[in-house]
This record gives sequence, C-alpha cells and structure tokens, in this order.
Amino acid sequence: MAILVLRIGHRLVRDDRATTHLFLAARALGADIAVYSGQKDLNVETSLNKVKKAWGGSFKLDYTHSWKRFLEDHKSQGWKIIHLTMYGLPMKSTINDIRSDPANKVVVVGGPKVPSDVYEIADWNLSVTNQPHSEISALGVFLHELFEGNELLKEFTHGELTIIPQAKGKKMTRQTSTQASS
Repeated sequence: MAILVLRIGHRLVRDDRATTHLFLAARALGADIAVYSGQKDLNVETSLNKVKKAWGGSFKLDYTHSWKRFLEDHKSQGWKIIHLTMYGLPMKSTINDIRSDPANKVVVVGGPKVPSDVYEIADWNLSVTNQPHSEISALGVFLHELFEGNELLKEFTHGELTIIPQAKGKKMTRQTSTQASS
C-alpha cells in the first residue's frame, strides 16, 4: 500500500514553513510521496530535496496544477481518498476500515479553505479531533494510527547523515557522497 500526501492550496511565502513541515512529517512517518497544489514553490522543493539527500530514503515530491483532476485520476485508478478535516468522522471509529483496505491511499490535507468538492470526492472525511488544530499534527497522528506505530521503526537508506541514539548528547555519522550512493 502506497501513501501519498496531497497538500491543497499552497501559497508562496505565507505557507512555505507549514508545507515544508507537513512534508517533513509525511516523510518521517511513512508516506511515500508528497504532492502539492496551489502556487508552485521552488523553496519548498529545494528544502525537501536537501533533506532527502542528507537523511536518505525514497520519498518523492511533486506538484500538480489541478488538485481536483489529480484526485479524480487517482480515484479512477483505485486509490482511496482520505481527507483530514476536523468536520469528519472520528478517526478512532474509522481507522480500522481504512487500515484494512489494501488500496493505495491519498491523504488530503487542506490549506486555509478547503473546497467543498474535496468532501465529496473523499472516501473518508476523517477527523483526528473536532477541535481546531494544525494540519501537521493531524497528519502525524493519522499516520501513526494507520501504521500502528511501526513507522517509527522505518530505516532510511542512502543518506549522508545517520543519528546514533544517545541517552544524553548528540552523536551522528556522516558518509561521503560515494558511500551514501552505494
């Protein structure tokens, strides 16, 4: 099962940090691909590509001009659409259905105002909580529940940096580009 995170409505400068952090969480917590719509932002793309080079993994980032066409195309190919919204059904009552469905999944995370079409296209409108919260935290909690905590064991290969866990202090190894690519 592939997990793709779609960020709708990215705005240049105003959303740089939030979109970058959303995709960092997606990458670290088990998503395979991130796609964003709205305004194309080379700063976000550069930041994520630097992280991938330094820390490894196979995470991919892409842009789509039309989020609606993107969702319709994926749905027609059998992908299931999960829209994270505080107005949706409680995650605790739907996560088992989502988890047990073997289809690839698109997790939709909105921006400032999500178009009503998203609610109609989605197979699941899902709330992590019915209180205002950040899309970054919603994605993190959702992925953690979806993978039942196993995403925390994921290993990232082909990176230049690796953290060596410590009870105190910081320790990491750095590989050269030749070592990282082999």
